Amino acid sequence: MNANLARPQGAGTLRFAALLATYMQSANLPLPNAVLRFIQGSLSMTDDQAGWVFTSYLAASAITMPVAQWLAGRYGLKRVYQAALAFFVLGLLLATVATTPLEFVGARIIQGLASGVLAPLSMAISMETLPLEKRAKFGATWTAIVLLGIVSGPSIGGWVSEHFGWRPIFYISLPLSAFIFLVMALLLAEKKAEQRPSFDFFGFGSFTLALISLQMLLDRGERLDWFASTEIWLEAAGCALGLYLFAVHLLSKKVHFLNKRLFKDRNFVLSTIIFFAVGFVLLSTMALTSPMLDEILGYPPDTTGSLTIPRGVGLVGAFLLMGRVPERFDRRLFVAIGVAVVIYANWLMLGYSPLMDWSPVAIAGAIQGIGIGILMPSLTKIAFSTLDPKLRPEGTGFFNLSRVYGSTLGVAIVQIFFFNNTQAMHLALVSHLTPYRAAAHAAPMSLQALAGLNEMITGQAAFIAVVDQFKLLMVAMLVVSPLVVFLRKPVPTN
Repeated sequence: MNANLARPQGAGTLRFAALLATYMQSANLPLPNAVLRFIQGSLSMTDDQAGWVFTSYLAASAITMPVAQWLAGRYGLKRVYQAALAFFVLGLLLATVATTPLEFVGARIIQGLASGVLAPLSMAISMETLPLEKRAKFGATWTAIVLLGIVSGPSIGGWVSEHFGWRPIFYISLPLSAFIFLVMALLLAEKKAEQRPSFDFFGFGSFTLALISLQMLLDRGERLDWFASTEIWLEAAGCALGLYLFAVHLLSKKVHFLNKRLFKDRNFVLSTIIFFAVGFVLLSTMALTSPMLDEILGYPPDTTGSLTIPRGVGLVGAFLLMGRVPERFDRRLFVAIGVAVVIYANWLMLGYSPLMDWSPVAIAGAIQGIGIGILMPSLTKIAFSTLDPKLRPEGTGFFNLSRVYGSTLGVAIVQIFFFNNTQAMHLALVSHLTPYRAAAHAAPMSLQALAGLNEMITGQAAFIAVVDQFKLLMVAMLVVSPLVVFLRKPVPTN
């Protein structure tokens, strides 16, 4: 596609629709977060399957995101965009009629596949409606909208579910999708690449094989008792084979979908690793906090969703303020500050208690949001300041993918440790209920009383396990924090 296309008629409306699609697809990722208890109950979904609600969407979008531009160049931007939008609506409708966990997860996969195409193409459409001199700064606006969708999705889902049930949360996007489809049909001109674009399908396929196999291994391992299962061995073998083929292909071929020159820029590589950790922490924290409030502490869905708002305000507010920081200030300092603030926020989460009210959650969430809001634009500035301008489009795609990969693996890993820790803590707490504990054995206990006692112990064990996962997320940021020292001072971008 030609980067110097003239601004189409109705450029403002077209850009608004593209940004609305960006918000919609990012908000639908965490939309069920505050209502997992109701989704699990109505679909007979087990606790380990609840994590699939997020990982299926993320993994699917990570698969289609790298190929979105090729599809648009090969088959036409308008045609591919409208097809992705229709596919997204199909996923929404299937989610509302799902009656089993697999049907619901399948609907989420369809949404994720469409989302991976909509996100980069929405940005491309928005960029083409802007004058050349304004395109360089537009990336910050687009990222802010993505983040706004991620942090506001649970509050929207919680409010709708409290008043209308969980299935209507997916109906919200239907009129938005219809509006976006109509605007694109009327105002977006069809565009294809002047020459048939090439794409490294072998590299993409091997990388995708490794990603899918690893995700399946993490999602299914706990249920299948890990390597006692033939399926887990096959998934581990698929992951190893995919990584091996991709590494050999990367080292032996000159042309592939990830340019080797990207990995020669120290700032880009280190910033991408830290950005991966940001994705690991952000969505995993949300995936832990909402179920903690909803299932363990018994908060209603609208309150659970509302407690994500402080994180969103802090994140988006800090992100926008960073755009006003003068160029003369060294962004490495802000990266260090952002990492420190995120670590501090996760440290505050270690003090959560079953006896607390909502304020510690709001305060820790707001502080974490501020830290990530400082960190993300600073990392972006550093990552691309020393990168060859010719590599920036490809680098942007991989940089954003690192956050998605981090979120996908982060949610899967914290789910694994959560269930293991819950079982371990349950056994530890039960071991203290001996005949010598008079409070538990003052009189013969009925089955109903024993069930209530077990439920109380399970809740205590689950709460301790959740707090342990916040410690894991804090450690993840501590591990990448030394990388800040090795960043080079950024230079002004072209």
